Amino acid sequence: MGLLNDHRILVTGVLTDDSLAFGIARRALEEGATVALSGAGRGTSLTRRTARKLGDVGEIIELDVTDSAQIAAAADEVESRFGRLDGLVHAIGYAPATCLGSGMFTAPFEDVAVAMQISTYSLASLVGAFRPLLQKSVVPGGASVVALDFDGSRAYPQYDWMGVMKAGLESLGRYLAREVGPDHIRVNMLAAGPIRTVAAKSIPGFALFEDAWGEQAPLGWDVYDSSAVADTAMAMLSPLMRATTASIIHVDGGYHAMG
Repeated sequence: MGLLNDHRILVTGVLTDDSLAFGIARRALEEGATVALSGAGRGTSLTRRTARKLGDVGEIIELDVTDSAQIAAAADEVESRFGRLDGLVHAIGYAPATCLGSGMFTAPFEDVAVAMQISTYSLASLVGAFRPLLQKSVVPGGASVVALDFDGSRAYPQYDWMGVMKAGLESLGRYLAREVGPDHIRVNMLAAGPIRTVAAKSIPGFALFEDAWGEQAPLGWDVYDSSAVADTAMAMLSPLMRATTASIIHVDGGYHAMG
């Protein structure tokens, strides 16, 4: 018996096999879930190629979170294929180059708005669109939404406006949890330490994160190993954490709590 037997889960944000979303999708399949992936625009073809490395992935759904019509169509497609949804993994984030590594006074509002819509507001867009399917979950403890996070409680070098987006994501997660809790839907954030992914390489000065974690995390931290993140996501998606919502679960070697 796997932790996620009879679970139907949508994992967004899978582009390459080094991504956190890929690791979560792979572990969900190992734990018995039926998994669908989503891709956006030209990146959908990359999602399809990467999905072949997972083997038994049921669907690849085109889902551009800046297009409300496409979000609605994706929800319809998931309903026609799955009938319900027991888990939703939000692993979507993007900020224009002006929002990272240039301080807080360089990015025009138009760029900040793009980062906000894709990295933060999209969580509300997806939970709202998929809420009717999440309400239909029949697994113990109800449906679970997991949003990938990066500690938004402090200011990190070079992270700039994306740090603001993550802080917003954490606040949004609490408000969503309050709203959909009566529907037996949990909403939690998974705040991972830095992992060397394609997305991480787009962050100027990423090595600063690596050095800080290596020195200060009491359990240590391996930027090449995302397995602890994926394992924690399994618990969050499963009935094991059925009474946990509106929470930030840190998987960072303990770094976030150090002075």
